[in-house]
Formats: sequence, structure tokens, C-alpha cells
Amino acid sequence: MRYKSALSTVLAALTILGLSGSLIPVAGQAPGTTVGTRPGTPPQAGRVVAIRAGRLFDPKSGTNLRNQVVLITGDRITDVGANVQIPAGATVIDLSQATVLPGMIDGHLHLFSESQRSYIPTSNGGKGDPNFGEHDKVLMAYIAALKNLHAGFTTIVDLGAGGPFGWDIVDLRNAVDNGLISGPRMMVAGPNFSITANGPVNSPEAARASVREYAKRGVDWIKLHTDAGACNGPRVTLKADGTMATTRNPDYTLDIVKAVVDEAHKHGIKVADHVYGGEALDWDIEAGVDAPQHVVFATDGQLKRMKEKGIPAGMTFFDMSKDDSEDMKKFGNSCWRMVQKGFRNNHAAGVKIGLSSGNQADSTGFPHGIQAGMLEYYVKLGATPAEALRIATLNTAEIIGWGDRVGSIEKGKFADLIAVSGDPLADITEVERVKFVMKGGDIVRSAGSSGWAGELTPPLRLPPVVR
Repeated sequence: MRYKSALSTVLAALTILGLSGSLIPVAGQAPGTTVGTRPGTPPQAGRVVAIRAGRLFDPKSGTNLRNQVVLITGDRITDVGANVQIPAGATVIDLSQATVLPGMIDGHLHLFSESQRSYIPTSNGGKGDPNFGEHDKVLMAYIAALKNLHAGFTTIVDLGAGGPFGWDIVDLRNAVDNGLISGPRMMVAGPNFSITANGPVNSPEAARASVREYAKRGVDWIKLHTDAGACNGPRVTLKADGTMATTRNPDYTLDIVKAVVDEAHKHGIKVADHVYGGEALDWDIEAGVDAPQHVVFATDGQLKRMKEKGIPAGMTFFDMSKDDSEDMKKFGNSCWRMVQKGFRNNHAAGVKIGLSSGNQADSTGFPHGIQAGMLEYYVKLGATPAEALRIATLNTAEIIGWGDRVGSIEKGKFADLIAVSGDPLADITEVERVKFVMKGGDIVRSAGSSGWAGELTPPLRLPPVVR
């Protein structure tokens, strides 16, 4: 079976790399004191951990609470407050000189890609290993998942992959959930959604049947592509006056979008849609799509209806910046300028915005694990630091339907926490330098004997904000 063979390769590789399990030193504790778990294994039932937080960010109030104690039993937070008593025998983690925040959440990324093989260095003229296969793709996807986790993204949503291996993402999510391997909490959409896999018969009932098939295979999301193509693709027109036009996917109609949303919701599945604006966004609003993605040229009327209906916008950034100079030469406008304008408009209209990186497994310019840099752009484009942090935590938790379990540091929620040295409310770029990561009470990343953990990736030159 694909699942067993692919995941066995991943587990064997982790053993070779020495990542199958270790005890992790904890910042502020005496040498030799550890909170150790095998990656992916839930914390021991009844184990109590107390975190002393010098500053604790509360996304609901948008403020830092001072000198808090977070009490954790197993994988859940059991108490939070300034006067919480630490039980005898509890393991204490001293983050009294740091800022503790909820684990961040990425509501749109892609761990798999059809062109992953092109990014494996080989002697084959830089074209990738000709024998690159399914197991390699799974391993690369898992490495991408770990990069996100170690960067402070304790929850991620994979919104689909092309090619025949799209179902592997469901297997990867299950392997994490079952404790076989360590990784972020994952929600997944499976392969790129097809109304029918058996020919060009597109109808509401065919769409419903396809949703039912996806539900049987265990997806959490359906990802539609009602707008056709990428931002600067042949079905998208960028105009020199700073506007944009798109052509909808010919396989879609309003009735089909409504059918997909209705059938998905019957099965407890949420629906996202690749949509820039225009008629396709009108359909999303009418059908009640849970998470339109991109939304870079919504009209004032569309934004008003989105706010009234509680429909959010998930705006990718760095993926839209790669062709800025080429776009400007060709159109006198660019995708990068449109997404910045769109963020300002969506934010000013009061539409809920979630963090959606759109990161791809094969992205050489903006790889997995750097999406915390988006918060810097939120602030440059008009959000306050508190709003930017809320976008990356509680907003996205609520959009994906997990607001009752992640997104804030509260009693009853999973113990998903991160820490940074400084104060992100004073310098939002602090979230790009995460030093401590805990997922479900399991320490994923912490300090060694020399202090804080080192940076995961070198600084990147990110694209400029267009004023």
C-alpha cells in the first residue's frame, strides 16, 4: 500500500538522520534537566509542566500580560494567570525574560508539488534526479512540514496538490495524528479538486459526488479554483490603471459552487477557493465559501457583503511578488502591487483576514518556514502589531474552525506555544526569530547549553512594499 511504503521511507530516513527521538534541554533549567519525548508521541498523561512567561500575548485584548504562569497537564493548558500555583513536582520552564505567544497558524500552504524533483541538487544538469519518486516527494513534504513547525507554525492547512500523489498528504497528516512522526497539526484538502474524474460532465450532482469521494478519503477541506489560472497567467489581465480582471474556470457555475459548499458542509468539511475578485467572488459570497483565498481586487460592495456574512480573506504575499519587475514591464501593473492594494482595502473594510502564505514545496525564493515575515508586511500596510499577531493566531484559528482548541493561550486549549526574545508589539519582526516551540505540551524546539536555539534559515531579502 502507498501509505505504508511511503511513510516507512520517511521513518527510516528520520532514523538515519538521528531525528527519531531525543531529550531536549529546556531554557532556564539546570544542566541535565530535560522535558523529553519521542517526536510525535503525546506527552505522558498527567505530566505537569509550568511555564513562567515574562510577557504573554493575548490576541483577544491585543496586549501583553505580565508575569504569567501557564500550567500544562499532558497536552492541554489547565490554568493561566499571574497567581497560578505551581504544583510540587511540576517541570518548570523559565521564559520570564521572553514573550510567549500562541503557536502561529498558516491557513494556506502546499507541502507537495509536481515539480519537487527540480529542486533536488544532482549532477543531472540541475534538472533533478530522473529517478525521483513518490517516497522522495513524501520525505520532502515532511521536511517542509517540520520547517513550518520549527518556525513557530504549530498548525497548518495544506490546500491541495497536483499530480497523482495528492492523497499522500492525507497519509502524512494521519501519521502525525497517530504519533508515528512529529509535525504540526494539519488540516488537508487532498489533490486539487476535480468536479469529476471521469470526463467533462460538469453538474451540481457530479460536484456533490466528487465531494463525497473526498470525504470518504478523509479530507478536512475542499479547495476550489473558481478563478482560472495564476495571477499573471493567460486568463488574468493586469491593467496599467491599477485594476485587474480574471476569467472564471469554465468548469464552474454558481450552482456548482453552491453544491460543493452545501455537500461539503454536510460532511463537516470546509471549502476554500482560489479567487481574485469579480464574478467568481460574487459566487463565493452567495454560496458561503468558508475561506476565499487571495481576494486582491474585491469591490467595496463585495467587501461589505463579506463582512456582513462573516466571510474572511486569506491573502498570500510572497508568491505574488516573484514577477513584479516582469509584470511592470508587460502590464504597467503587477500581482505584487495588486495584493498590497487588496490587503489595504480588505483591512480597511473590516473583513477578517487570516494568515495564508501559499508557500510551495518547490519555492526557491520563498520556502517553507519564512512566512512569519508576512506579519512585517501586515504592519507596513496598515495593521497594528497586535492586529498582525491576531491574524497569525486567533483569526486563522477561527477561520479554519479550530478556535476552540488553538489560537490563544487559554484553559482547555492545546498547549501550543512559542516564544521570542523581544516584544513583537514593539518590533513585529521578533516573530521571524522564534526561539522556543511547544506543540501539545511536547517541546519541539528549545535552547541548548549555550542559550537560545539558533536561527533555522539565513535572513532573506524580501520584496519591497509599494507605496
